[in-house]
Amino acid sequence: MRYYFDLRDGDALSPDEEGLEFAHIEGARQEAVRSLADMAREVFQRHLNGDPFAHRMAIEVRTDDGPVLQARFLFEIGRTKALKQPGGHHAR
Repeated sequence: MRYYFDLRDGDALSPDEEGLEFAHIEGARQEAVRSLADMAREVFQRHLNGDPFAHRMAIEVRTDDGPVLQARFLFEIGRTKALKQPGGHHAR
């Protein structure tokens, strides 16, 4: 069966026009999870500077008959309190 992997990055949606063939939905699920992990890794690499940020992404899997599963990921980095640095100064 052909599965299509539509990518949602924030509010943007990129539909998959080609799809991939898998004998069972389990293969499509594994592909969605791998792809989502790759997307998350790329977002993380762009935000290594330590500034707080939040990013959400998803892979919406469908067949010609409609949606079959969704893998979602919310990536959020934020500080919970100021850290005291040597010399009595606070980091923000």
